[in-house]
Amino acid sequence: MMADLPIGFWSGWIVVLTCVSLSTLAWVVLSVYFSSPDVKTGDADAHEPVWDGDLREGSSAPPLWWFWMLLGAMVFSLAYLMLYPGLGSFEGLLNWSQGKRLVSSYENYEASFDTRRAEIANLSLAEVQADPVLMATADRIFRRECSACHGIDGRGQASLFPNLMDTDWQWGGSPEQIELTLRGGRNANMPAWGPIIGEEKTRDVARYLLDFSNREHSGRSVYEQSCAACHGAEGAGNVFLGAPNLADNIWLYGGDIDSILTTLQEGRLGKMPAFDDRRLDATQLKLIIAKLAK
Repeated sequence: MMADLPIGFWSGWIVVLTCVSLSTLAWVVLSVYFSSPDVKTGDADAHEPVWDGDLREGSSAPPLWWFWMLLGAMVFSLAYLMLYPGLGSFEGLLNWSQGKRLVSSYENYEASFDTRRAEIANLSLAEVQADPVLMATADRIFRRECSACHGIDGRGQASLFPNLMDTDWQWGGSPEQIELTLRGGRNANMPAWGPIIGEEKTRDVARYLLDFSNREHSGRSVYEQSCAACHGAEGAGNVFLGAPNLADNIWLYGGDIDSILTTLQEGRLGKMPAFDDRRLDATQLKLIIAKLAK
């Protein structure tokens, strides 16, 4: 929305300043072109500056085209101030504003795409995925809304934002689960286990996660006591809790021993913002879901 027009003192100040400026400009132009020339005496001419021996300033009037240019500018300014906002709180004879123009443009845009939206709403997800034009639109929406975190190719980045192009989904990869994630956002909380179980047991669990198939590993008992409630006895994870699969060798925060230790000792906080109707409409959400579920 555009800011309101100034009122009270500031409105009057703008009107006075604008009128004084235009009046001063008009007075200067008229005085230069239409004032009576001074009659110079010989003594006055003798005291005029001289350059290079014979170059004098003289008293020639400015070019006449300057006058017409300045006059045209003043006429244009007066017409503009009468038709459009510019004189304090005066809205102009056309009653135009950027805010009204924005609303009008948005309404025209909405009206022109209503039919297309209805067509897309009636398509199945498979039909959307088979349409190259719609998928190109989905790519553009993804680059605009999602690439800042997940990368322009959707493969994640910075060991903070997950890869969306693989089959590993922390909160579930079905179209319905992806829609829930997009609409409502997600808040993931991995607690810090270092202060709870101590450094030695934390290292045991970290080493066990790198050798998950070894049932005799000393870290397995600690894992079953402290980690299995969320991640499962076999480490398959739980999409309802947002607990990732620990047995597939796909790691959001890094899969080396040091990164796993940091995760276990200090915990992790992940936040996925909500892209509800305030940010993406139903059509845009459907296109994004089609891209991610493809």
